[in-house]
Amino acid sequence: MTSTAKNTTATGASGVFALLKSPLALLAIALLFVFTLLTLPIILPIGPMYWDVFLYYDAANRIFDGQVPVTDFFTPVGPLGYYLFAGWLAIFPNAQPVLLAHWSLLAVTAPLMALLVWHVDQRSRGTAFALLIPFLVFALLPFNTREFYPFPGSDGFGIYNRQASEVLYILVAALFFVRDRRLLTILITASMSALFFLKITGFVAGGIIAAYALLSGRVTWRIAILCSLIFFAVLAGIELSSGLASQYIFDIMSLVAMNKGTLLPRFLQATSLNFGIVATAGSLALLLLWSDRRSLTSGVFGGQQTSRAGTSPALLTHDGPWLLVVLFAGILFETQNTGSQALIFLWPVLLSAFLKTGKLVDRPILVLLIMALVAATALPPAVRVAERAARTYVGALKNVPLEHRNLKTLGAVDMRTEVATRTEHMLRLYPELRAPFEELVAAGELPTPMLYSDFDFQISYLSAVDIAIESIRGLEARRGIHFDTIMSLNFVNPFPWLMERSAPLYIAIGADPMRAVPDPGSQEENAVTDTDLVLYPTCPPTTANALLYDMYKDALTKHRRIRLDQCYDAFIHPKFEASLGSDPGLPSQ
Repeated sequence: MTSTAKNTTATGASGVFALLKSPLALLAIALLFVFTLLTLPIILPIGPMYWDVFLYYDAANRIFDGQVPVTDFFTPVGPLGYYLFAGWLAIFPNAQPVLLAHWSLLAVTAPLMALLVWHVDQRSRGTAFALLIPFLVFALLPFNTREFYPFPGSDGFGIYNRQASEVLYILVAALFFVRDRRLLTILITASMSALFFLKITGFVAGGIIAAYALLSGRVTWRIAILCSLIFFAVLAGIELSSGLASQYIFDIMSLVAMNKGTLLPRFLQATSLNFGIVATAGSLALLLLWSDRRSLTSGVFGGQQTSRAGTSPALLTHDGPWLLVVLFAGILFETQNTGSQALIFLWPVLLSAFLKTGKLVDRPILVLLIMALVAATALPPAVRVAERAARTYVGALKNVPLEHRNLKTLGAVDMRTEVATRTEHMLRLYPELRAPFEELVAAGELPTPMLYSDFDFQISYLSAVDIAIESIRGLEARRGIHFDTIMSLNFVNPFPWLMERSAPLYIAIGADPMRAVPDPGSQEENAVTDTDLVLYPTCPPTTANALLYDMYKDALTKHRRIRLDQCYDAFIHPKFEASLGSDPGLPSQ
């Protein structure tokens, strides 16, 4: 072999080796890990509010039927997450629901993160890894940063909040570490567009951060105008093709009107729930400002200007105010969240402050204080998520799986033996004690304030759905009928997906009547009137289900109410009256 050939081979080998050590290789390995797990029949421990993940299956089933989110049915958040999930569900039909819902956003975030770390890696490989590794911790582990139940379990709720937090992470990282204007334009536009169609409060938080980036000079007016033009062009294209954009904005205004009195209490609640991070991040911001007070004061009063654009005072470009702005935007976003990966997008700002400590070698005490506050702000969310994942998955070794016949992958969960035993007891007692539970509903109370978080409630609900499907199929077989459309007077409606039927048009998914279901108009009432089968769960009766029934009862006056089984009443369309006969099932109540 010639010397030139040897040099070429060596250069090629070193290039491959360098690529394998790059952050892009780590990202590729993570994606390979995700795709592998989505093809396996994985069972995860049941978690609080696990049924939130059913919303994605309801939406996907509607999308597969040709329905358009927002236009054809009301959604509690933007349509992007449901479209992504439907696409991933088509590719991975047997994936575990929590994993599939959480990871589906990688179709958006993985390419954006690849562009970001590729760009940063050209200047500093360490910084690129410092941005990528925390992102992967939160993007791969489907857990919220706060616990809502003492038992470890899968977080099937707060998924769209976690996803919005991950997009905000990319937006803040791009504003701090991307220098190429074209790439920055791409990342800002893609992030803000994704946030708009994921969850509007995430878009508002991103807008606050982006506006400050413009004010501080990190983003030029040219980039801001270009991003805005592209964003509005996307909206215009979607509006012209489907009318979705204007309807989505109308729905947002409806939700704002329903929740207008809760912003201040929720702002205080979000601050208190994240007090540790708020306190340490706020302290760090003040420390950074105090340590640079002389240079900042001279910049403000002496005319000194320092920024990427060269037009903003040094105070605006300083990491202290930036940290406060991002913190405020994060708390504002958390005001509307139950589960989330709260404030994870502070990390790029913290990393920027940490990297600058190399210039403070003559001030060791200041360096130690900065490092301590950075660690105290950044580590708790990551440690908490990793700890919760370890506790959940290790503890699952002694769990027992849910037995079912009709739940498809929605039943891919297991539980502690004591939860299984309690579930058996409650499924027996709910029908026997229906009257006392209905008295609780009349008083406006749940059996327990944590009912929806209780593992036994989630398992009971799944078991009741499994039995109800058997009851529906038995009724259809006995009477020679077929229910094409099925609705549930409940927060979730998994029946159309599980039974390969259709859901009625215009009916909200994630039907929380106190926060996310507008008063039905003629369109919704007509859809309910035309529905073949409307199900009303009774194990146990709840205030939310009773409110939903009150909303739609005028549309059900011609339906025949029967007791389908011990845990479900059913309203059957009058067109089936002749086939039902006089005694179609259990006695009506």
